[in-house]
Amino acid sequence: MFEACVTNLGKYNEGELCCGYLRLPATKGDVQDLLSHIGIDGVIYEEFLITDYEMDIEGLYACLGEYESIDELNYLAAVLADLDKWELEKFEAALEYGEYTTNVEQLINLAQNLDCYNFHPDILDDDDLGRYYAKEFETLSIPEHLEHYIDYEAYGRDISINEGGVFTKSGYIVDNGDVFIEHYKGRHIPDDYRIFAYPDPPGKMPIKAQIEMFGKMVSTLSPADRAVPVHADR
Repeated sequence: MFEACVTNLGKYNEGELCCGYLRLPATKGDVQDLLSHIGIDGVIYEEFLITDYEMDIEGLYACLGEYESIDELNYLAAVLADLDKWELEKFEAALEYGEYTTNVEQLINLAQNLDCYNFHPDILDDDDLGRYYAKEFETLSIPEHLEHYIDYEAYGRDISINEGGVFTKSGYIVDNGDVFIEHYKGRHIPDDYRIFAYPDPPGKMPIKAQIEMFGKMVSTLSPADRAVPVHADR
């Protein structure tokens, strides 16, 4: 689940809260329907901010801000939707690792470069790491009768320090040195993910909707501007 709460900034500044959740990935029609619902018409009210997020990816909320691009968020959501359960766990660990988490552009690239990290689930501390490396990778040759005398915690601590790895809530993650490729450089969002569009202009709206919009426009005018000029007879 990945949802963004889109809020009409103009009405917010006027003291009225008009907002709604957009479930991502979304379509152009989904965006237009939501904007219409919260009063953003592209004429009187154009600006919006994102006041909340709902998601089941731990750590992602803290990486997102109020003024994100809906198109970029849609791109990110689509990339994440393509990850399987194991990859999502690795992505969550990578978020906690802390690289490439400054903005949505980096998050998109992070999700596409998970091969750059080695992730060992359920390895939660130095002792776990020391035992894992000693047994799984056979980095230590330990006679069985001496196993209880080995300080696995100290061994694991040396490994994590030398590798620069991090213990996360779900496991141990370390950068494996593979080349991190910037698939998205923050300039041109692929067309498949570009969904932002204001509602259709008044000419394409039903008469009732046009009348409502005209009323809103008139309400923003000063009394002098609303006055109909009277011409004297010549």
